[in-house]
Order: sequence, then C-alpha cells, then structure tokens
Amino acid sequence: MGEGVDPTQMCQSLVDKVARSRQLTAIAEPELLVLFEDWLEELEAEAIRAVREGHGRDNTELARRLKVSSKGANFLLSKLEREKRLHG
Repeated sequence: MGEGVDPTQMCQSLVDKVARSRQLTAIAEPELLVLFEDWLEELEAEAIRAVREGHGRDNTELARRLKVSSKGANFLLSKLEREKRLHG
C-alpha cells in the first residue's frame, strides 16, 4: 500500500480541487472539513505520544507507527515543533 497518507499532499489536493471547480464545493462542506481536522488532531496526538515514549523523533519510525508517508511524518513533526507542542 506504499508509504501511507501524506497530510500535506492531502490538504493541498483538497484546496486545489475546491479552487478549480464549483462542482467540488460539496467536499468543502463543514462536516467533511471537521472530519479531516479530527483525523489530523488524532495523528498529532499519536505523534506526540510516540515522541514522549521515545519512538517518534525518527521520520521513518513515526511514519511506520502512524501509517503515513515519511513526508507526512515530517510534516507532523515540523508542525508540532513550530507550535511548541513537543516536550521530549
């Protein structure tokens, strides 16, 4: 199944599709965006937990644990570090 899901690519794809076509505005319904935000929050919580347990600073290991791509793991770590949410 490859490397997993890349949240950065997923976000960019969603933004591009909405910008290109009015027909795709149905995917921008608040309910769908809430689901995506919930999913991202769950991934962030899992990444924080992995780092605190000493298993998450390595992109490859974090990607494996979260079942996302290495780029996705890097995105999550960078985002959490920028937000000062990693304490370990």
